[in-house]
Amino acid sequence: MAKLTKEDIIASLKEMTVLELNDLVKAVEAEFGVTAAAPVAAAAPVEEEEGPAAGPTEVSLFLKSVGASKVQVIKAVQAITGLGLMDAKKLTDTVPATIKEHISPVEAEEHKKALVAAGAEVEIK
Repeated sequence: MAKLTKEDIIASLKEMTVLELNDLVKAVEAEFGVTAAAPVAAAAPVEEEEGPAAGPTEVSLFLKSVGASKVQVIKAVQAITGLGLMDAKKLTDTVPATIKEHISPVEAEEHKKALVAAGAEVEIK
């Protein structure tokens, strides 16, 4: 018997109907004990993050009141926002005011500590 080449086998497969190909696949699976199903890759285990998983990823920092040390609060606002002296003063004059938006909760806590140390009342939302 003559040996069949890959090209001969492919040419024969091209001439078969879908039903004939389905029967061929089942016969090959039975003969060799294999399956034609594509292997499914296992998903990598998801590592849990430490801390609250449902917490917000971005928060805003609000100045509720300036307190007695207005000059210190203006300096703190200036340092946090990068505003000039007059703009920082205008911001503190219009309390309640948004100091910074869309920042991480960690950054918001750091800024809150600085503002509270200067005498301001601050809220994180």
